[in-house]
Amino acid sequence: MSLPLTDFDERYRAINARDTRFDGQFVTAVRSTGIYCRPSCPARTPKPQNVTFYPTSAAAHEAGYRACKRCLPEAAPGSPAWNVRGDTAARAMRLIADGVVEREGVPGLAARLGYSSRHLTRLLSTELGAGPLALARAHRAHTARMLLVGTDMPVSDVAFSAGFASIRQGNDTIREVFGLTPGELRARRRATGIEAAPGAIDLVLPYRGPLDASGIFAWMAARAVPGIEETTSTSFSRHLRMAGGPAWFEVSQDAAERLHLRARVAQLGDLAPLVATVRRIFDLDADPIAVDEALASHPELAPLVARIPGIRVPGSADPHEMLIRAMIGQQITVVAARTALTGLAEALGERTEHGLLFPTMSVIAERGAEVLRGPAARIRAITGAAAALADGSLRLTVGDDGVEQRAALLAMPGIGPWTADYVRMRVLGDPDILLPGDVALRAGAAASGLPAEPAHLVAWAERAAPWRSYLSAHLWRAAPVRPVRAIRNRTLKETS
Repeated sequence: MSLPLTDFDERYRAINARDTRFDGQFVTAVRSTGIYCRPSCPARTPKPQNVTFYPTSAAAHEAGYRACKRCLPEAAPGSPAWNVRGDTAARAMRLIADGVVEREGVPGLAARLGYSSRHLTRLLSTELGAGPLALARAHRAHTARMLLVGTDMPVSDVAFSAGFASIRQGNDTIREVFGLTPGELRARRRATGIEAAPGAIDLVLPYRGPLDASGIFAWMAARAVPGIEETTSTSFSRHLRMAGGPAWFEVSQDAAERLHLRARVAQLGDLAPLVATVRRIFDLDADPIAVDEALASHPELAPLVARIPGIRVPGSADPHEMLIRAMIGQQITVVAARTALTGLAEALGERTEHGLLFPTMSVIAERGAEVLRGPAARIRAITGAAAALADGSLRLTVGDDGVEQRAALLAMPGIGPWTADYVRMRVLGDPDILLPGDVALRAGAAASGLPAEPAHLVAWAERAAPWRSYLSAHLWRAAPVRPVRAIRNRTLKETS
């Protein structure tokens, strides 16, 4: 019997095979050259004794390595580990990508996670090989590279968009990390084929294939709120609030299956968090091959995976908005929920020069009862949740602990397991959520030959862990058209 492979052995086999599936999941530092690479780097595979693997590029920076000019490891998709893992390190990485360090500093990040700055630095250094400042710096370098290569934005704007405090700081970091000046990095850009409008940017978003882009666009189209969101079979756009003001983005897929992001922000510092938000909405840091292989290993699910390879679980543009949308959508059809949300947005949304923004939580708390229709208890639950979000007594962010977030939501009147778990799936990107009380999901289970009764479905689905969110996505897609009367037979009573 052979001994099990160590982490080093597994990773070395991945770089020897130049396996693109692992790009973004770790980096390879080579002592003899002083550089670090993505696993699929086409350069000659280094000798094992010269190799050190790091979980993040920041850890490699801290150890004195610079990025490979040939494979540009910063251009890889992000690691799926930050969603699969729910620990402090993973939560910190999500918040860093969301721009918390730039807005609130390390003390703000530590406070959100419930630690002192010193303890958080020690914890992240142990887990990820770098502290929060170094991780944020690496994220800024990644954003700067992306903008230099993917846009015509002036170098000075790139520095501030990436979150650097000054142009000089940005230039120095870029030279240190990549061994290239900003101008030399820009010389490597490839034409995208799409010309950005004045005041907007155009980027190509990297992802691991396969990608069921048409499925995401269809999901968005079914739920789009007119004025806020617009969809076609190959694009999705929407208006949203960022820390610096109103923003807009559009994601579209071209004939070569590349995803293009066009965006417009009020303040340059919002650009990096906006890109991170878009990546969450489209689940672009997922590892679809790992998910598909795990699900397809079960005979009952193999046909679903074969029919829709690379399925994604859509994320949310704004955690607060997601909760309100989920509460309005519970126990009614998608069409009815869209109608209700459209009325809410038209009556209470904020109109800007470019479009409509979803109503703020304070406005929903104050005036939601004037617009919302349905049982009085349900309306009170929605306006009460909005008030709690507005005054901070209920916190809901992409960096929440999943168990604590669920408990906080269930403590609110009118929020039951379906809503709490749906929000966890969409806001945190938790890959292991099953919604056994969902009518459409149970219908999809029945159509796929799986148990449709909630308790039996929960028991069967344990074998799909830790990918039950993707199982849920497959079952939703497999569901036949739902009769209206099925709504009355729903198992969960969210307003109780």
